[in-house]
Amino acid sequence: MQVLLLKEPRDGDAGHDPYIQELAAHGHKATLIPVLSFKFVSLNTLSEKLFQPDKHGGLVFTSPRAVEAVKMCLEAAGRGEEWRLIKDKWNAKSVYVVGKATGDLVQHLGLKPLGEDSGTADVLSRLIIQREDANILPLFFPCGSIKREVLPSALRDNGVPLETLTVYQTAEHPDVQQNLASYFTQQGTPASIAFFSPSGVKFCLETVRKLSSERLTQIKFAAIGPTTADAMTAEGLCVSCSAEKPTAAGLAAAIAKVLL
Repeated sequence: MQVLLLKEPRDGDAGHDPYIQELAAHGHKATLIPVLSFKFVSLNTLSEKLFQPDKHGGLVFTSPRAVEAVKMCLEAAGRGEEWRLIKDKWNAKSVYVVGKATGDLVQHLGLKPLGEDSGTADVLSRLIIQREDANILPLFFPCGSIKREVLPSALRDNGVPLETLTVYQTAEHPDVQQNLASYFTQQGTPASIAFFSPSGVKFCLETVRKLSSERLTQIKFAAIGPTTADAMTAEGLCVSCSAEKPTAAGLAAAIAKVLL
């Protein structure tokens, strides 16, 4: 059956995206339409912070894009040799992450992630609160412009110091509306549509409603996790399934079950 994935491609190549491959293994043909565009900002400030580990108690990453911003800084600065020494100082502290995708990218930087199985910022915040206290230096949190306040609020309420820096801005992908219209014209209404972020819901749902029309109720809507599912429910959408874990295997298994 046809499955529409409203997400960003992995490594710039939609054809090799693990979600497409996992769904194919379950006998479903998936198409990926990017819904977000990103602009990296404050990279000079980020670079300064990265090379000042002694001023922070650790790192926090809740999105792959924040890790990509770090990678861009390291490549642009040409300070690879220096980073080999600095990363050891970060690894002597804690490097917290949400999700396996973010954790994998953090490992590629030579850092050792904690919390890969947390799945959401809410769960990660509880892990941080268990491990840290008010006496540590501020954790450094590179983040996006429309981050949720769950993690900062939870840490603040429990006295764990946190310093945030917006390193990328999120906007609607310039081609998403046209790509959605082309998909529905050429392939018809899919059996399932998967959302991967509240932003994806915000930018795409109204168009999906218009294009699917009376067939909307026939679509099995899937969410990558509870935060996205909540955003879908808030918009009056019936969520057919959510991934047990925010991974390609987890989402593919959930979709395959509801499409039986």
